[in-house]
Amino acid sequence: MQVEQILETCLYVDDLEAAEEFYRRVLGLTAFSRVKGRHVFFRCGQGVFLLFNPARTRQPEGDLPVPTHGAQGPGHVSFAMPPADIPAWREHLRQQAVPIEAEITWPSGGFSLYFRDPAGNSVELATPQTWG
Repeated sequence: MQVEQILETCLYVDDLEAAEEFYRRVLGLTAFSRVKGRHVFFRCGQGVFLLFNPARTRQPEGDLPVPTHGAQGPGHVSFAMPPADIPAWREHLRQQAVPIEAEITWPSGGFSLYFRDPAGNSVELATPQTWG
């Protein structure tokens, strides 16, 4: 047996409203579920991108037997982009006043743009070639 793909990934943020606005405005994601003060969930391709308030997810939630979880400090997430879109993403980030922290051309031929979300998480836009 072997897993097929990542189904969901998450980051932790203290200000869910600011984070939701950022991911909507900057990356074009649309939330499909939210619980005020606890989480915001977005569809992203065939997967799901989750934002959680770590103070709330460290506590049991109602009758759901989901194990508690949370993290402190900045996390990291990478979203795929086609190589042809690199110049457009640079310009879009500039127009959204989102500073690019780093641009890296990888030995495999891939390319990444790095920037931060309002919670300080490292967000990456990368071409699929980054991993060969």
